Amino acid sequence: MREEPNNPNLRLHYTIICEDVRLEVNHKLSLMGIFYGIQVPQLPVTLLKMAILNHWSGEGQFLSEVRILTPNRTQTIAVSHPSPFEIPPDGYADNVTIFANISFPTPGNYVVQTLINSNLYAEQTLIVSDASQKDQIVTSETIQ
Repeated sequence: MREEPNNPNLRLHYTIICEDVRLEVNHKLSLMGIFYGIQVPQLPVTLLKMAILNHWSGEGQFLSEVRILTPNRTQTIAVSHPSPFEIPPDGYADNVTIFANISFPTPGNYVVQTLINSNLYAEQTLIVSDASQKDQIVTSETIQ
């Protein structure tokens, strides 16, 4: 993760990919079905719901977007609408993006991108694999 040059007070601490994020009565977040990769019996596959949680610190008002790219980075399979969030001085903010009915057509290392104010801020790999293809296991070492 990195700081954006024109926003030195913004820091992304982590990105978590999961099935769902729920806001509890006590204002705590509950994460369901956390995963670093997706392994399915066969591809293509459509996930009914997927959530991306970004945890920020710093100060200021920002516009966040999340997009998911195919392994070869030529197609976008999911794009969020811009979502404004504000971080109070010396504070933090959690930004949750929820996607519905996302289709992953092929196995590979998909790219989850986080944009701030329409500029790329961070990337994370999401490994999608077909369990029936034993010879076709994609690992993070294959990321170039």
